[in-house]
Amino acid sequence: MAKAHETQETETKKKPNKVLPIILGVILVAGIIFGVKEYIYFGKHVDTDDAQIDGDISPVVSRVSGYVDSVNFEENTHVNKNQLLVKIDDKDYKIKLEQAQAAQTGANANINVGESQIFVNDASSSSAKAQVESAAARLDKTKKDYLRYANLVKDGSVTQQQFDQAKADLEVAQANYQASKDQYKAAQEQVSATKNQLKVTHTGVSQKQVDVDYAKLQLSYTNVLSPASGIVSKKNVQLGQLVQAGQTLFSIVNDNSIYITANFKETQLDKIRDGQKVEIDVDAYPDMKVSGKVYNFSPATGAKFSLLPPDNATGNFVKVVQRVPVKIKISGSKEDIEKLRPGMSVNVSVIVKD
Repeated sequence: MAKAHETQETETKKKPNKVLPIILGVILVAGIIFGVKEYIYFGKHVDTDDAQIDGDISPVVSRVSGYVDSVNFEENTHVNKNQLLVKIDDKDYKIKLEQAQAAQTGANANINVGESQIFVNDASSSSAKAQVESAAARLDKTKKDYLRYANLVKDGSVTQQQFDQAKADLEVAQANYQASKDQYKAAQEQVSATKNQLKVTHTGVSQKQVDVDYAKLQLSYTNVLSPASGIVSKKNVQLGQLVQAGQTLFSIVNDNSIYITANFKETQLDKIRDGQKVEIDVDAYPDMKVSGKVYNFSPATGAKFSLLPPDNATGNFVKVVQRVPVKIKISGSKEDIEKLRPGMSVNVSVIVKD
């Protein structure tokens, strides 16, 4: 009986264990299949998890100083382009505009005065010209009388006294002619001076118009409008607050400006080209189906754009693989894209081979 039991145990020990080889075989086959799939996948795709959603964010600043009169939006809400969001008290700017308009009115009145003065001076110049012509005629007559008396005095037909009177009349006529010419020249110069003064006045009017336009522009800046359609955020303005020119009031994430910045290793760039399709997985929405296309490449690595870029010429050099930002345009349903927010993390896979 004991011998039979020992024989049975011996046969059990000699029986080979077939479970372990089967498990190892399954693991080996699974590993081979996984390795082949990974080889095929990475032969057609270039992946990175160093990527995030970006978008055009417009900071809105106040262009004039003043007290906030009204705030017409709520934070994290959608606004439309040119929508009035903040109103700054405009009383001071309206007064400045009225002052500029009053100065412009005065300048226009000066133009009317100048034009009237030119008309008067033109009339004086015409009168002076007529006097010159009259003096010239008298001079011509007295000169002929003088020549006639000069011939007659020789043969005694006229007295010496009459000749002397004729000579005196000639000298007076010459003096009057010269005086009338000087007066005419002075009248012409006065007309030129008045015209030049009118040009200066016109320049002053142009300057006043510039002042009016500038005052209107400053007044328009009291209405802070949305520069683009999008979601307003980072609200930094309250009713009654004194804001200064250049102060940031809020920011707007523009509609239709969402894209992805993927930071690929420099060793991955040789296979990536513009226009290649991209598969995108959003960490926040695992079930969301989003795709895209490679749009362009950054002109430098991210390290070069940092606040303190590395300088390999100083200190000990340790070679580090750099990353280059690649911009990817997103395509998908409007509802899915509206869920995306700048700063979200994503995984991207560029299809480099079909």
